Amino acid sequence: MLTSEQIARLLEGREDDPFATLGVHPANAGYSACVLLPGAARVEAYRLSGEQVGTLKPVHPGGLFSGEVEIDTRQPLRFRATYADGHEYWFVDPYSFGPVLGPLDDYFFAEGSHGRLFDKMGAHLMTHEGVTGTHFAVWAPNAMRVSVVGDFNLWDGRRGLMRRRQDTGVWEIFVPEVGAGTAYKYEILGPDGGPLPLKADPYAFQSELRPSTASIVAHPPQHEWGDDRHREHWAQVDPRRQPISIYEVHAGSWQRDDQGNFLSWDELANRLIPYAVGMGFTHIELLPISEFPYDPSWGYQTTGLYAPTARFGDPEGFARFVDGAHRAGLGVILDWVPAHFPTDAHGLARFDGTALYEHEDPRQGFHPDWNTAIYNFGRREVAQYLINNALFWAERYHVDGLRVDAVASMLYLDYSRKEGEWIPNAQGGRENLEAVDFLQQMNKALYGTHAGVMTIAEESTSWPKVTQPVHEGGLGFGFKWNMGFMHDTLRYLARDPVHRAHHHDDITFGPHYAFTENFVLPLSHDEVVHGKGSLLHKMAGDDWQKFATLRAYYGLMWGYPGKKLLFMGQEFAQRGEWSEERALDWHLLDHAPHQGVQRLVSDLNRLYRVRPALHARDCEGEGFEWVLADAAKDSIFAWVRRAPQQPPMVIISHFTPVARQSYRLRLPSGGRWREVMNSDATDYGGSGAGNQGVVTADEEGWTSLTIPPLGTLMLELDY
Repeated sequence: MLTSEQIARLLEGREDDPFATLGVHPANAGYSACVLLPGAARVEAYRLSGEQVGTLKPVHPGGLFSGEVEIDTRQPLRFRATYADGHEYWFVDPYSFGPVLGPLDDYFFAEGSHGRLFDKMGAHLMTHEGVTGTHFAVWAPNAMRVSVVGDFNLWDGRRGLMRRRQDTGVWEIFVPEVGAGTAYKYEILGPDGGPLPLKADPYAFQSELRPSTASIVAHPPQHEWGDDRHREHWAQVDPRRQPISIYEVHAGSWQRDDQGNFLSWDELANRLIPYAVGMGFTHIELLPISEFPYDPSWGYQTTGLYAPTARFGDPEGFARFVDGAHRAGLGVILDWVPAHFPTDAHGLARFDGTALYEHEDPRQGFHPDWNTAIYNFGRREVAQYLINNALFWAERYHVDGLRVDAVASMLYLDYSRKEGEWIPNAQGGRENLEAVDFLQQMNKALYGTHAGVMTIAEESTSWPKVTQPVHEGGLGFGFKWNMGFMHDTLRYLARDPVHRAHHHDDITFGPHYAFTENFVLPLSHDEVVHGKGSLLHKMAGDDWQKFATLRAYYGLMWGYPGKKLLFMGQEFAQRGEWSEERALDWHLLDHAPHQGVQRLVSDLNRLYRVRPALHARDCEGEGFEWVLADAAKDSIFAWVRRAPQQPPMVIISHFTPVARQSYRLRLPSGGRWREVMNSDATDYGGSGAGNQGVVTADEEGWTSLTIPPLGTLMLELDY
């Protein structure tokens, strides 16, 4: 017998223990069944085999039916509901099934050590107790009740009430006959009993295309991978001693189709992969491709960390893209955003009516720069959610690395805050110790389970040991962006050549710290937007000087210690600032100066890959030595790059528009030095000033050579 309070809770959608009343239960010497079907006039019960076992009686005109059923054991039942207009609706009762999650899931989830949450949480197609359907699970510990809603239950939260797992705050339900492609959300009553905006699934593997925001039940992964050779290579090598040249790409604006629409993953694969390979890059880095609602955020305000954005197709398309890149020898790195999340109503913000994923106090939980919420890294379940996401991309999509965005904003409690706007840590300091622990645990988990995967920190301060192992007190990253290199060199090159002599240390200072971390040299998207101008227009002088300086700069960068990163469009000297609203200005390649820059970048990439002296000691001080560091009046810099058992290479960069004829310079050794790269070559659009391919030095290394105006030379000792 149902009490009036039980009936009211069910009809009003307030029931937090629906399995206590709905479904099949012992009654007298047999079993009874109870279902909620608002609007139904008659309900009949059937075994799954098709045999009718009873007719349920209306308990309340709101659509609650109950009655005895002729079954010998508790089992799932199928119901036929008939409506006043004669319409029939058949369904298998979800409340006839037991739970899917088990006590070990509860234990590891509560402990914060569950390493397979993406196999448990979210929506998973499965066969449960002999019936196919979808299992849904979501964490909402402070909710009064949670329902899963979709077309399968007319988006009626009363008909999708979930089972609460009391020890963990996880809610789950197996819904029979819900298949792939089904849209769904969670309807949540907060702790005060009030309804919240419908929430997308934090663990959704697929989402609707914006502006729609529902989650979608995804097909189980079906792609057959063919990238063993690629993955085995990176699992066996030390990436610090490998050539790594990264092409940073915003997938929505690299190219568009003839109608100006986004390319699909397959179209991107057909165009982008051959292009990047042809240009000699080793990796593509994609700006965030997790689902996000607002195009101008470029993906950095994500609402679906586990779902590749629907802008470019389904998840299988992204898997094909990564596999295609790997088969072509190209790695794929994702920009990953664990620092903050947007406050869109359907997202994580106040997910169960409380500050669940974020901090309650805005001095900890709100980011003033981006108007976003900051993850509560000290909450086990939140750290677990993020760490599992890092593991998910490496396992499910075979990504080669994660570039972790905005690490500095995570490390400092006072980041972008004035005095009184932040809360010190337990020791009274400004360091976010919980974020430090999270980053260390994330790196340990990822490196410990996925050999060959790398993590890269975008960290703009001098935080110590970012790329040192966790057991040595480091954060555990593989690499760190060298923001100092980018800012110092761009500041230097923005000056008129006549003034550069007075700022020589903008270039010479970098090697003092170049080996304190494992660095990537980034010329990223952040430098070519919001009024900053393109790289070409950051260079001082007229058009000729801008092109020559940019070519010389690229020569310097590819000869400088550190891995390389170049944002799309800069490889052919895009003139305008980047905008996510349109494709790059590919028509510029109709003009020789732009072709020349593109050809230079391609040649630099190939030189960098095949000359170990240029890459094998990128992160070690013994691979670098100044040859000429004090020629400020000439704005000339020269250094040697070395690798064991390899011929050394000397890089000479010159940043005035005057050719230096018969310039006296002492090379590291005597002999014949081949000029293997000259950024002023006519093939690149330069003047052709150089040494006709050879420089000869006496026994002590002294030589006289021609150094082109605004040019970089690379010389290799010819034994």
